[in-house]
Amino acid sequence: MTPDNDTIAAIATPGGRGGIGIVKISGSKSFSIARSIFRPGESNPVLVSDAAKEDVNPEPLEFETHRIYYGHIVDPDDGRLMDEVLVSAMKAPRTYTREDVVEINAHGGAVVLHAILKLVLRKGARFAEPGEFTKRAFLNGRIDLTQAEAVIDIINARTQKNLELATGQVTGRLRHELVSIRNRLIDILTRVEAAIDFPEDVEALIEPVGTANTVEKEVVVPLKRLIRYYIDAHIFRDGLSVAIVGRPNVGKSSLLNQLVKKDRAIVTSLPGTTRDIIEETLNIGGIPVIVSDTAGVHKTENPVEMIGIEKTLAHVDGSDLVLFLIEANRPLGPADHQIYAKIKTKPVFVVQNKIDLTRDGAATAIPAKWTYVDHVRISALYDQGIDLLREKIVKWAGGENPVDLAEAIVPNLRHKLLLEKALGAAEDISEGLRRKTSTELVAIHLQEAIDALGEITGESAKVDVLDQIFSRFCVGK
Repeated sequence: MTPDNDTIAAIATPGGRGGIGIVKISGSKSFSIARSIFRPGESNPVLVSDAAKEDVNPEPLEFETHRIYYGHIVDPDDGRLMDEVLVSAMKAPRTYTREDVVEINAHGGAVVLHAILKLVLRKGARFAEPGEFTKRAFLNGRIDLTQAEAVIDIINARTQKNLELATGQVTGRLRHELVSIRNRLIDILTRVEAAIDFPEDVEALIEPVGTANTVEKEVVVPLKRLIRYYIDAHIFRDGLSVAIVGRPNVGKSSLLNQLVKKDRAIVTSLPGTTRDIIEETLNIGGIPVIVSDTAGVHKTENPVEMIGIEKTLAHVDGSDLVLFLIEANRPLGPADHQIYAKIKTKPVFVVQNKIDLTRDGAATAIPAKWTYVDHVRISALYDQGIDLLREKIVKWAGGENPVDLAEAIVPNLRHKLLLEKALGAAEDISEGLRRKTSTELVAIHLQEAIDALGEITGESAKVDVLDQIFSRFCVGK
């Protein structure tokens, strides 16, 4: 797949008002479009527009690469002066897309930026699709697919640790590891295919036991390590999904408000106030934590409440951690036991709320048959025990052996699934070699592993996969 020949343009800065806004152009027509609308360095901007109105054509500006030019954007059709700007000109291949690129640095108002973009489109560019600048960088070979995905991770980073992981990926750390493994498999496949053509020389060409050992040491072990990295550290990039679950009026909304330190959820004494899932993202110890306040789970004939409860149970299935809220000042009821039965397969913190209402701090006993990660006693109303709960969440998320983010290579979920596919094929290769199965079958497994790793880096990724990845980007990046 190769990039098209269109010249593309978009506003590359966020919407709203700001000091500076950038209109970005990439493609073979970038310089000619910029020359047609840019008038350099006149001391009096009125003279610029007057010259255009009188059909006085200034000497065409020949942009030198990687220089910034001061001047004005003028509509050449009617001489209307649009803005005072700085224009950055960059010739291929030393650009983000490896194409000619022009960036017009204008004032950051939405009206002026859209007016300049409209003029650029009128002069021969087309509007860029989401992520198309980065997609062209990938298709033109400047970055691989893992680095392209790291760009969106940098943009979306919610904590410093988020950012550290993403910047490690954008330098190509994962790519180098995958290329090394893939090249080893290609080398083995070359010898296996030669053995297929010359079956009498199989032992000499591939030496099954030695090759199996090589596959295990140089393919299986590194793949398992990369998968382990995902399991241990993906929450630093993707965030930790935490669902607050319990009966109506146990204090779920109050707990959410205390965790995020603002009145995010409505708190009343009426059961069923929360009928939909309310989410907030907060930074706890450098980990992005997505906390969800859910509808109270109980028996009800109200159809709206029933929908909310169904959403709650579905949401719990996709959560990393469940905070099961019960009342410390009251005995457990049938509804509590029913809720526990629905969530017991998930990692659970039992959170005993309303300790301010207990006598001498004696909270309701937790049944011995309940299995849970940890338990905490709190008062969501009076902000007691909330900091301890935060600490326990961070400790659980970090695991027994905290990840060194400076060195970590952390695949995303797409990478993990393909790594598991490659690992399965690699284990089949090793087993097949040891059992001396047909070389044709070994070759099939080798190609399967090679293709899976190539799909991660983009060498064998399908068009629909690329479209899905780059559609996650904002327009202008």
